[in-house]
Amino acid sequence: MSQDKGRKSGRSKPVGEQLGNDRGADRGGERGAGRRSGGRHSSGSSRAPQIPGGLEAVYGVHAVEALLARGRAPSELWVQAGEAETRLADIIEQARAAGSRVTLRGRDELDALAAGGGAHQGLVALCPPLATENETGLKLRLDGWSHAEPPLFLVLDSVTDPHNLGACLRSADAAGAHGVIVPKDKSASLNATVRKVACGAAEVVPVYQVTNLVRTLDAMKEAGVWVLGTAGEAEALAFEADFTVPVALVMGAEGKGMRRLTREHCDSLIKLPMAGSVSSLNVSVAAGICLFEAVRQRRG
Repeated sequence: MSQDKGRKSGRSKPVGEQLGNDRGADRGGERGAGRRSGGRHSSGSSRAPQIPGGLEAVYGVHAVEALLARGRAPSELWVQAGEAETRLADIIEQARAAGSRVTLRGRDELDALAAGGGAHQGLVALCPPLATENETGLKLRLDGWSHAEPPLFLVLDSVTDPHNLGACLRSADAAGAHGVIVPKDKSASLNATVRKVACGAAEVVPVYQVTNLVRTLDAMKEAGVWVLGTAGEAEALAFEADFTVPVALVMGAEGKGMRRLTREHCDSLIKLPMAGSVSSLNVSVAAGICLFEAVRQRRG
């Protein structure tokens, strides 16, 4: 992108809300019966099975379906022995056809493995860890911009809850955002919980993990991208901002908002109108609203 593309003085910029710390992610899910039939499975121990080196677990039906739909078949697929074998027969068949090794496991094993990571729904995929990109990759992408539409990036400043990060990735994917930018030192990692909540978006949305977020925002501005921060005290509304230009939408941490230096390096601040008794929205909800305002404007 050229240095001055899309950066015109006086342009209003997008705004969002400071976000609450409610997670908003559905952690529910079916759990298959504990009946066991055939294959390798637990003998009743609640100890989590060991994950082979170089792989990590991805839990849940939707996350595994998304992997298969995107041609990213897991190396192994652990299925809860019993009723889940029937309920998940289609997924098992797809995984086998794609080259995954399918193994039956006891419910107690999968419960122990998924402890703290949400419901496994009778299904655990073992996949290579997700790779992030860095500042250099982001610069090269902006310099060689090849999309017809202007850049739209979501920047998450200190979002440390993996449920919120996963939900933000899902919203970013749904809105067609070109990437999500997070700091290295104050962000949730791309772990199993993020992948489950993201429902496949974590596998397709580029995530740029940067050492210095302020320096990255300045570099994006030099590349012609408007940096729009979200803050409850902003005067402009998100619906008044211009999202048709290159935009980096910055959302702050749960409950605290953006850090001071991040806020100072935004071109402008925007907010969402709050008509009820609550003073803020969950970060993923606010991000989704702002991102789809960009979609609305860009579609005319």
